[in-house]
Amino acid sequence: MQIILKGLKLIDPQVGLNDKNDLLIEDGVIRKIGELTKEDQSNAEIFEFDGMSCVPGLFDMHVHLREPGREDEETVLSGSNSAAAGGFTGIACMPNTNPAIDSAEVVQSIIEKSRRHLVDVYPIGAVTLGRKGESLAPIAELHEAGAVGYSDDGTAVKTASILRSALEYVKMFNSPIIEHCEDESLAGGAMNEGEVSTSLGLPPIASVAEDLIVMRDIMMAEYTGSKVHIAHISSKNAVQLVRDAKARGINVTAEVTPHHFTLTDESIKSYDTNYKMNPPLRTQEDVDAMIEGLQDGTIDCIASDHAPHSIEEKEMEFIYAPNGILGLETQFGLVLSELVHKGHLNYEQVVEKLAINPRKILNIAVPKIAVGEKANLTIFDPELIWTVDIKKFKSKSKNSPFDKRLLTGKPVSVINKSKMYFEDKFIEI
Repeated sequence: MQIILKGLKLIDPQVGLNDKNDLLIEDGVIRKIGELTKEDQSNAEIFEFDGMSCVPGLFDMHVHLREPGREDEETVLSGSNSAAAGGFTGIACMPNTNPAIDSAEVVQSIIEKSRRHLVDVYPIGAVTLGRKGESLAPIAELHEAGAVGYSDDGTAVKTASILRSALEYVKMFNSPIIEHCEDESLAGGAMNEGEVSTSLGLPPIASVAEDLIVMRDIMMAEYTGSKVHIAHISSKNAVQLVRDAKARGINVTAEVTPHHFTLTDESIKSYDTNYKMNPPLRTQEDVDAMIEGLQDGTIDCIASDHAPHSIEEKEMEFIYAPNGILGLETQFGLVLSELVHKGHLNYEQVVEKLAINPRKILNIAVPKIAVGEKANLTIFDPELIWTVDIKKFKSKSKNSPFDKRLLTGKPVSVINKSKMYFEDKFIEI
């Protein structure tokens, strides 16, 4: 089957592409880029995308799918649908499921459930059995089954000794340890420690809880020569620690979520539990540090930390409600609205943060917009003004603080694995 995508601005810094061109795709492969002849168009289905842009398919390396264990909140299928609607052609799912992703059987089950979907799903294996921090999970077995990284997400790896063993083990596969950086002895609060927590009387979490584990992990990465990836970085001091480590040549990378470069702890004055997350929302000074870190390359990528929760769980008193918000369907719109349109990042940098770097960190092949390459693409309208409506989310959950927020820039279509998601439908191409 042949399809033609007309009028697109193609952006791919890997091949030096930033031009308006047409694309001819045949049997899921890019066959021609540029001006198309009448003969090219004679047997093709044509899609008009004038004024829109096209980049390599976006990838979110920090997603919670809740399957197995909490299929009422999200499944592999519903999470993949949410990803496609949000402009993503690939995601990595975290291991804090029930049971945890600590066996080959669970890894294979997730991969099998996603095999026929447009969105590629890559499991992240647990570092320790049951994420209990006591003994290593069978890392080699998980790698052979298809795991692309390792994390005890939700908690930091419990001890430096276990972390050292894990780092030495994963070095054989050039895989990263992905760390939720929070010192357990300083955890347990409901929001960031500061003026707002004092005024609200809510139990606080000091930002130093994050900084301590970031420092520990950087030192262990240096000691072992292995790869550490800092998940959902949120404190200004943590960003500086990563910046200094990179300057010393230590193999550390970091991600930031949209909520940590758009929201502050001031939002919690509403007591809306959709603003409760971990790491917690911090100060404007921290938000500014996240943006600076994205600009100078200290922060390698943007990830959603998509964390579905049921309405019943979120409708509790603030201190008892679970942490986490949805992110897949608002992430790209927030990146365009808050980073691109405000002049903080250009489109090439966005492609690096949302398509290239996440895959490189996880050793996944990076798609390119080039003749002969499989079509793995995200198409978006950079100027479309739209209002977030959680009722229209493809996710099974609705816990988002961005409901009714006005955004500029929206994904329109994604293409991958000879499939196209367009106008709310999946089409075989």
